[in-house]
Amino acid sequence: MFMINRAGRAGAPARNRDLKPPSSAELRRLFGYLKPYRGMMTIAIVALFFSSALNLVFPWVIQNVIDSVLVRSDGAELNRIAALLIATFLVRSIFTYLQNYSLTYTGERIIADLRQQVYGHIHRLSLRFFTNRRTGELLSRLASDATLVRSVLTNNIAVVLGQTLTFIGSLALMLVLNWRLSLFMLALVAAVVAIAALFGYRLRGMSTLVQDEVANSTAQAEEALGAIRVVKAFNRERFETQRYADQVEKTFKITLDMAVWRSGFGALVAFVVFATLAAILWFGGREVLAGRLTGGALVAFLVYGVNIAAALSAYTNLYTQVQEALGASRRIFELLDEIPDVQDQPGAPPLPPVEGRIRFDDVSFTYEVEVAHVLHNINLEVQPGEVLALVGPSGAGKSTLFNLIPRFYDPTQGSVSVDGHDLRQVSLDSLRLQIGLVPQETQLFSGTVRENLRYGKLDASDAELEAAARAANAEEFIVRLPQGYDTIVGERGVKLSGGQRQRVAIARALLKDPRILLLDEATSSLDSESEGLVQEALERLMQSRTTVIIAHRLSTVHKANRIAVLDQGRLVELGSHAELMAHDGLYARLYRMQFKQEEAV
Repeated sequence: MFMINRAGRAGAPARNRDLKPPSSAELRRLFGYLKPYRGMMTIAIVALFFSSALNLVFPWVIQNVIDSVLVRSDGAELNRIAALLIATFLVRSIFTYLQNYSLTYTGERIIADLRQQVYGHIHRLSLRFFTNRRTGELLSRLASDATLVRSVLTNNIAVVLGQTLTFIGSLALMLVLNWRLSLFMLALVAAVVAIAALFGYRLRGMSTLVQDEVANSTAQAEEALGAIRVVKAFNRERFETQRYADQVEKTFKITLDMAVWRSGFGALVAFVVFATLAAILWFGGREVLAGRLTGGALVAFLVYGVNIAAALSAYTNLYTQVQEALGASRRIFELLDEIPDVQDQPGAPPLPPVEGRIRFDDVSFTYEVEVAHVLHNINLEVQPGEVLALVGPSGAGKSTLFNLIPRFYDPTQGSVSVDGHDLRQVSLDSLRLQIGLVPQETQLFSGTVRENLRYGKLDASDAELEAAARAANAEEFIVRLPQGYDTIVGERGVKLSGGQRQRVAIARALLKDPRILLLDEATSSLDSESEGLVQEALERLMQSRTTVIIAHRLSTVHKANRIAVLDQGRLVELGSHAELMAHDGLYARLYRMQFKQEEAV
């Protein structure tokens, strides 16, 4: 249930965050995405201008039909008017096509640009960011929020401009027809504007909350489906289904509340608009009776009034859509404004090819400010080509120390250096290019074996792939797969066994040919045959490389040149297996408790 509470908290701040109106800086940033496509937007706006202007011709034609044709019974005039009307609609259709195509092109390009920018930025963020976010929530930002931003930048702009032209044009022509009736109508417009302002604030907050809850439900589903083996192993299908249903129902209730407000808003606006038209008809009828307006002009006036009513109605609907899009843009911009806590310093030089000497100088580390340190004043040096095993009870800080080497995190105090280069002073790319990582939980992508191997070296030839697979003892099972190297391994390598996944990961690291190897050894769950093949592959991988291992197995501890023993974030012992056993400290106790049991087996 902890995830339900966490999801609920995730949406809470957004309600207050998105209620404030957008600042000029936010609007400039939002509309900055249109800059590269000014040409297409200009075409769309010009086409929109002409199509909207041609719409104003129709009421004028109606006036002429009534006053010139029907009253005078002039058939020739009727023919000319009908031909003019057809030509007008043809030209309008051409401009409408240009407008729709230009807007669609621009909108889809903006979505593509925005998604690429957000996705690229997410990859540049540090690991600390991902510990506080769920994958499903980030995917929701890429999908639904980006689409909402597109609508405000293209479709909604077109609606605003089109309806504004229609409103201004209709109003100008109405003033020409009868200024008294026009002023009477304008006095009624204020009521529609007041209602829009009253409902808009409430709808803005509710629409933002709906987006947040949709993101929460997406994240919850992604989390459960990603751990489907655990769900099934614990027989929790009904629990997860109900948990998702509860979240969906919560979203539904908020959506329903918003629908009540939106429906009431629309109904009230519709009533006010049509009541206004009735009042215009009454006032206009009196003008006709007084001889200040013709019957045709009154009908044209009413059609122009309908245009203005449609424009106001579009504005009110548009208002809520724009608020939703602005809320979505805020969430995207918040993501883009996230600053990675681990990044290159300005002008950081590349790390030259290294021998592999790793040094920790008085290193302390904490994951959160005002939280107890995980590491305390670690001083340790690993020699080039040395195999160092990290040993200690659970929570001792082994993984944290391990993660400082590829600079997944920076130490809170002290420094980590390779060949005398402080890792914070060199570029991240050049550092990680010289480090190979074989994690405890092997992560494979859902493509083919070949694609997973090539992840270690994108330009590797097939001969290099096969040589790495042989060295990792992986070729013997790969050639037996249905399509060999082109076999799809499934999401996270689900179609391969644990030992097979690990051998693919080792081959991937071999292809990278790193100078420093980080190995979170995980062979305890393998059968004896798989363990032997993996250990043999690891020995080949470790040859002539500086290797730091989080040790889980006795064989690894024995093969290490030195063993660093951590306890409660402190380096308490350092030496070879024989030296530490002779010292009879924490390592000797751990060995007798854990490793000796393994040796006995």
